[in-house]
Amino acid sequence: MAELRFDGRVAVITGAGRGLGRSYAELLASRGAKVVVNDPGLSMVGNGTDEHPAEEVVAAIKAAGGEAIANMDSVASPAGGKAIIDTAINTYGRVDILIHNAGNVRRGSLCDLSYEDFEAVLDVHLRGGFHVVREAFPHMVKAGYGRIVLTGSIGGLYGNAGVVNYCMSKAGLAGLSNVAAIEGAAHNIKSNLILPAAVTRMSEGIDTSAFPPMDPELVAPCVAWMAHESCSITGEALASAAGRVARIFPAETVGVYQPSWSIEDVAKNIDAIRVTEDPLLLNPVPAGHMEHLKYSFAMASKSNS
Repeated sequence: MAELRFDGRVAVITGAGRGLGRSYAELLASRGAKVVVNDPGLSMVGNGTDEHPAEEVVAAIKAAGGEAIANMDSVASPAGGKAIIDTAINTYGRVDILIHNAGNVRRGSLCDLSYEDFEAVLDVHLRGGFHVVREAFPHMVKAGYGRIVLTGSIGGLYGNAGVVNYCMSKAGLAGLSNVAAIEGAAHNIKSNLILPAAVTRMSEGIDTSAFPPMDPELVAPCVAWMAHESCSITGEALASAAGRVARIFPAETVGVYQPSWSIEDVAKNIDAIRVTEDPLLLNPVPAGHMEHLKYSFAMASKSNS
């Protein structure tokens, strides 16, 4: 296969000063992309600022012969999201690729988590994703091209103790990605979710001594493919952990139809309701929402005919 390149493409990558984001930025730049390296240089809880991480990545990209510019605005506000995308438009005249990787961590149980810590994490992960997608999307529609990669997490699927703010944010980004995929389908805009696992600053406090190799570089090729013009999927989610890449998708059981239900009916039928053989796999694009309704309506019509 010929080398997949990004010549002429402009990529905006949030949280690109370290870890996964840096790996994405350096890989895309090495394949010809012009990169906006966004990172305000905050601590993992979201305090302070430091221009060095973003500038160091830009320097490394330029030293390797690539093109990049640093941006230190925060995704946590609408104004910050606009400034990040404006950096791409004002510097390179376009935005072809948006990878939202910025993140923070504030831990606390459901009993103890403060509202301040709850909001601070949603501001970066969830609202931050909307802030940059909302600003980039009209430019992509006008250009008739775009690739969006948002960062989910297995925590958004399965949950994890002590980080309800993080898990809720990651679950919400799946909805954002699906809507971008649906609304972007007519404009050659594809949006997908990456669920990465790598040993980075996010792993602080976790014993990783028994983990297999889990460097960010193992995840970056998967993200880069989803950001490439040849990407063949949209509205989907890929997980990348310790060298394994897999598709993650929602499924529905066939279910049980009755013309009316009582509480006792649900109790009596719960095992049949939960049977997972021959599940329904409905993709968001072109119309998973409607396919879900049509299937339900068809069961009712068939039973009533």
